[in-house]
Parts: sequence; structure tokens; C-alpha cells
Amino acid sequence: MLTIYDTSGHKLTERTGIGEVRDATVWIDLIDPTPEEDDWVEKQLGISIPTRAEMREIEMSSRLYQENGVLYMTALVVYNADAPSPSTSTLTFILAGRRVVTVRYVALKAFPLYLSRLEKGDATCSNGAHVMAGLTEAIVHRAADLVERIQDEVEKLAPAVFAIKGGQQTRTRRLDVSLRTIGKEGDMTSRAQEAAFSIDRVLQFFVHAARERKEEPALVHRIEVTHRDALSILEHLRFLANRIQFLLDATLGMINIEQ
Repeated sequence: MLTIYDTSGHKLTERTGIGEVRDATVWIDLIDPTPEEDDWVEKQLGISIPTRAEMREIEMSSRLYQENGVLYMTALVVYNADAPSPSTSTLTFILAGRRVVTVRYVALKAFPLYLSRLEKGDATCSNGAHVMAGLTEAIVHRAADLVERIQDEVEKLAPAVFAIKGGQQTRTRRLDVSLRTIGKEGDMTSRAQEAAFSIDRVLQFFVHAARERKEEPALVHRIEVTHRDALSILEHLRFLANRIQFLLDATLGMINIEQ
């Protein structure tokens, strides 16, 4: 699916399907694009759209690079964050001149969140760099929501692990449930950490590129603030990972005692 967004400064006008790239076009969003859509965008903007396999490359040089003046930035993002088991997918930003192209293969709630902020007048979209800044802000906001959810679940675990009431059978059953919950939260935290680290690297690359492109100081500052927020999330996830490991060790110890 291909969606073209034209700007009027503070609002975006949406067009779906292959059309024309206008002077006002600042953002082209590709969701699970067809080869025809890929080819059209490449010809219109003179860029190269990375394949899905290329987007999944783990080498940093394959995820963050500049080619012929065009910036390519790929991040790992969490999606279905509200589901019992969130997953991760790749998202690529291609900053070409005053336009940005996003390439993704899943629906991300950060995108409608950014568009909603635009409608309320809480964000700007005068060029591709502004659009990317707004999208990364929304991604970090969603990541913070996931961290809060993980923390709430972890806080509920400790009383269940260390409670001594009930008979041996009841305690064994409770510890078994706790062990499964700890495993689930540990996996979710690991995914969130990987995604947070990824978006942190993208924002670090983005802010340096914005300075080199001589973007307005207000935009550079905005990206820096988002980068600091991403670092805070990453630090909090490290704390949660350590706490989950402690609870895992304690649960296994309690199980051994019960046996």
C-alpha cells in the first residue's frame, strides 16, 4: 500500500495509490509495498528502496548509512504492544531532500498517533525531517507506554513469589504461574530493549544528519529531546531486566525449597 502526503505547513493531505509527486509532497508511506510501488517511488525520488531482507540486516552499517546525499535509517520497532505477546518488525526512514519515505510491513499505532497530533495542531509537517521527527516522537511515546505496562506486571510478581500463605500444593501452583509470567515479561522486556536500542541509534544518527543538513535549531533540539527520552527508556528497561532476573532466581530458589 502506498500513501502520499502533501503539506500545507501544519496539515497533511492524504492521497492513496500511485499518483504524482508534487512540490508539496513531503512524505510517502509504503506498507508492505508491491514491486510496482517500490519501482515508482525509486524512479520518482531517485532513491533505492531496501528489500525486507536488507532491512533486517543486523550490521549497523546496513541500517544507518548515507548514499548519494540520501539518508537511510532502519529501526526495529515493537508492534501490537497492547496484545498479550507484542512482536517486533523493521521500519526504514529514507530522508531524501525535503521528503521522507517510510517503509514498513506492519501497522504501527505510532503513525495514527502522529497524524492525530497534527490534526490537533501539536506537531509540524513542513518537510520530511519534521515528519520523521514527529514519527520518532510517537514511536518513543509508544515505547514508554509499553515500559509502564511491563513495570506494572513486574510489580505484581514480587508478592506472588514471596507469599508464604497456603499449603504446599497451593504454593507450588502459585510459583508455577509466577515462573511462566516471569518468562513472558522477560521476553517482552528483551524485545523492548532491542527496539529501544535500535531507535536510540537511529535518533543519534538523525540528530547528526540534521545538523549537517543545517536544519533549523528548533528541529535539532526536538530530535535531541526525543533521543534523551529514548535513552531514559533504555535505562529503565535495563533496571526492569535486572529485577526480572532477580525474581526468576528467587522463584527457582523457592521451587527448590518446596521440593
